[in-house]
Amino acid sequence: KVVLITGAAGSIGSGMVRQLARYAPSQLVLLDQAESPLYDLHIELLKEFPAINFEVVIGDIRSLHRMNKLFSATRPEFVFHAAAYKHVPLMEDNPTEAVLTNVKGTRNLADLSVEYGVQKFVMVSTDKAVNPTNVMGASKRAAEMILQALQEECSTTKFAMVRFGNVLASSGSVVPLFQDQI
Repeated sequence: KVVLITGAAGSIGSGMVRQLARYAPSQLVLLDQAESPLYDLHIELLKEFPAINFEVVIGDIRSLHRMNKLFSATRPEFVFHAAAYKHVPLMEDNPTEAVLTNVKGTRNLADLSVEYGVQKFVMVSTDKAVNPTNVMGASKRAAEMILQALQEECSTTKFAMVRFGNVLASSGSVVPLFQDQI
């Protein structure tokens, strides 16, 4: 199967890439807007999984035009959506960015998944989407609601969400902050 991973260079996305590479999909499409971490992941995959067919794509999920070109070119069958803004204090100061990426970007990907017949779309969400008290949590909850609504109208693409709490040693994890404070 062709598998698209958004936010592929992030802590959760790259972990998914490493796990999925073990199953030798027909193609892994690694999408991120962060050039340097994506390059590092590219080099790692060449060393660790030399037989894997993968494509590295720089792009922004907020651009419907760019994402349409990507879906048209790669025809993903599975989408693992980990691209998001996740730092609560930064999103409080930049709420427009949280909405554009976490809501609009997710909507772009979900709509294209339906249009291109993706079999399964799995979004990485957050425990902060439960009764959200901040912009980041509210933006992720809105994205979840979009997927839930699409699931009710769509019989071909299956939408799922998984909520993560703080992930140990991930980028922006609260654990290093606590260690510094101690």
